[in-house]
Amino acid sequence: MTEEMVVHAANEIKKKIKGALLDRDMTQVELAKLLDVNAQVLNRAIHGDMSPRSIEIRTQIYKVLAIK
Repeated sequence: MTEEMVVHAANEIKKKIKGALLDRDMTQVELAKLLDVNAQVLNRAIHGDMSPRSIEIRTQIYKVLAIK
């Protein structure tokens, strides 16, 4: 996967999550509290970080926000 594709995929993830938050009138801080994670850790996950913890958090985000 080229660097451009990685950046594009990360941006798509961010758009989906941010859009779902807007649809629910929810902030990232509220989501972080709901998932019981630090807001900075949540922010890294939303912005496409590929660490195992970020991937786990994104999986939780998808479930909570009903993102497919």
